[in-house]
Amino acid sequence: MSKVQHISVKTLTRKILNGDQLFILDVRKTGDFDDWKVEGENVEVYNKPFSDLDDNVESIKDKLPKNQAIYVICAKGNSSRMVAEQIAESGYDNVYSIEGGMTSYSEHLEPIKIGKVSGGTIYQFLRIGKGCISYLIASNGEAAVIDTNRMINQYDDFLKEHSLSIKSVLDTHLHADHISGGRDLANEHGATYYLPPKDATDVQFEYQPIEDGDEVKVGDTTIKAFYSPGHTIGSTSFIIDNQYLLTGDILFIDSIGRPDLAGKAEDWVGDLRETLYERYKKLSEDLIVLPAHYMSIKEMNDDGSVSETLGKLYKENHGLNIESEEEFRTAVTDNLPPQPNSYNDIRQTNMGQKNPEDEEQREMEIGPNRCAIR
Repeated sequence: MSKVQHISVKTLTRKILNGDQLFILDVRKTGDFDDWKVEGENVEVYNKPFSDLDDNVESIKDKLPKNQAIYVICAKGNSSRMVAEQIAESGYDNVYSIEGGMTSYSEHLEPIKIGKVSGGTIYQFLRIGKGCISYLIASNGEAAVIDTNRMINQYDDFLKEHSLSIKSVLDTHLHADHISGGRDLANEHGATYYLPPKDATDVQFEYQPIEDGDEVKVGDTTIKAFYSPGHTIGSTSFIIDNQYLLTGDILFIDSIGRPDLAGKAEDWVGDLRETLYERYKKLSEDLIVLPAHYMSIKEMNDDGSVSETLGKLYKENHGLNIESEEEFRTAVTDNLPPQPNSYNDIRQTNMGQKNPEDEEQREMEIGPNRCAIR
């Protein structure tokens, strides 16, 4: 009987967010590993491709901890199970295969309570395997979801568990790094789907435009649109009850948004600077910034949430402290990271121009998000 145990990506996520000491053996190809891997404050990850093991774990025994659990991960959970069995058979206890591999890890959403709103609570749904963040606002039995990921069943489960009826679904902009589940979630629940119209000129579906100053009520909570172009021409932030600023992909905790995912870097860099250096400057420094992505585990708070006050970001975020407009333009346009995987196909899918099957959508999203400029 195999000594191998199995661990879900949800349990793994909680261990990472709790700061547990973890050793992970990643048996994917080195190129895939270098592009994207499990990260955490107390996580050690060692890569040895499955093809290099050749059914023999002797070559890595000196890398494996003797008195610590060993977690094995691959792309989808098959190779990791076989390697975990070999490790267990060679005398190791507490060997785990991570169910579903990096594919499942990239699709898990972990709800984290952020704080109170009028009549309820705002939750952050952390997609730790991809760095995407979405939000659910619950107030007096009603709910709104912002920047929905495509795995809408996880929102459905949360809504059912908390006896919530979804009324509104909103996207801060037309996403290019992940497929939005906004339309599907809205259609499933008979809710209104909101999208900034300047990002929606080529969409192939009906939506409710949301523009600067518009308000959406959810129970007793008010969501107010604040036009903030730069990442896209339509990028719109949302101010929740004058407490929270949902910045989409314009402003992150340790970086700022990139303006080039529609091929408009030179055109939109001026909008990006105006939003960061003028529009946001008019807002209260006490607003709690809640971004749509994070780049590093270092941006997380102790509970795993990702947030910071606007005032503190103006003091500490380098992207908000480049005095020269020319230097800012150069910093933004000359230091762009690689494009997200399949970003053009993702944009077309989010515009309703393409309708890929589920497995193709999954493949399109493989890899980290790349919406920020360091």
